[in-house]
Amino acid sequence: MKPTLTITMLLAFICNVCAQVIYVHQGATGNGTSWSDATGDLATALDQATAGTQVWVAFGTYKPTTGTDRNASFRVKSGVSLIGNFNGTETSVDQRQQTASATILSGEIGQPGQADNSYNVVFMKNVGENTLIDGFVITAGNANSQANDGNKTRCGGGMFIDGENGSSKPTIANCEFLKNLGRDGAAVYNNGRRGESSPVFVNCTFKNNEAGLDGGAIYNDGRLKGKSSPTLTNCTFERNMGTYGGAICNATEDGTCNLVLENCKFMENAAYLRGGAVFSLNGDEKCYMELLNCKFTGNYPDDQNMIFTTTAARGDAYKVKMD
Repeated sequence: MKPTLTITMLLAFICNVCAQVIYVHQGATGNGTSWSDATGDLATALDQATAGTQVWVAFGTYKPTTGTDRNASFRVKSGVSLIGNFNGTETSVDQRQQTASATILSGEIGQPGQADNSYNVVFMKNVGENTLIDGFVITAGNANSQANDGNKTRCGGGMFIDGENGSSKPTIANCEFLKNLGRDGAAVYNNGRRGESSPVFVNCTFKNNEAGLDGGAIYNDGRLKGKSSPTLTNCTFERNMGTYGGAICNATEDGTCNLVLENCKFMENAAYLRGGAVFSLNGDEKCYMELLNCKFTGNYPDDQNMIFTTTAARGDAYKVKMD
């Protein structure tokens, strides 16, 4: 199923008038039953949400805690639709307008500066295909701990999608991942170890994220006989940095990682060692990617500084060596 169709189906689902809606507006003090009685506590609203619930969030900046606990994240459950970019008057999702305003999920807690920020701004664990995040700027996460590989305190500063011992296949649409830090996967870490983490990203931007190690924007982890095979459509990667994989790094070993990129742009991403745009730690025999109408410009090193265009069906798309 193509991502565009998935988004259409999800939006049709969330527009169902029978679904429960929790309304969130910055600074509000209500119980979340309407815009006029909105809550200002997004973290609590998500904690109260169950499968089928829509959480509508108005313009503003939201943090996962008012305290200093770096483990605090916005936790999205399976089947929940977290939707931003409202002005606070709409009665349906399709009334949202594209404006200069933004709905921001920020890890900026504690003292000013990123040193003590939340490890992960958004966290999901074993969530299904009916899970949606749409219309947010996700910023200022800092997964910088010295924990072991795959630990969420060192991976996925912007978003940690956990499918370990299960499966996670959410859809993330119309989001910007901006200025997140992490040791691996500064913006997004797809943890498919012993399970599967294969999200769909549509119309998303990854900009100025930096990994201390690998995957400046995204790290796809299919190790320990797991699977991490995300699909990205109409996404842009700009000025992300990592040691291996300035924008994206894949790891498989004894697992699976098949990366699908359609109509995506990679611009001025940088790797300290290899893979200015995309790098696979285990080579093309373990991980390959399908590219349709993707453009690579100004990445360093320029081992993926090239243009791929094809109108072929996915099954006929390029299989590209990435090591």
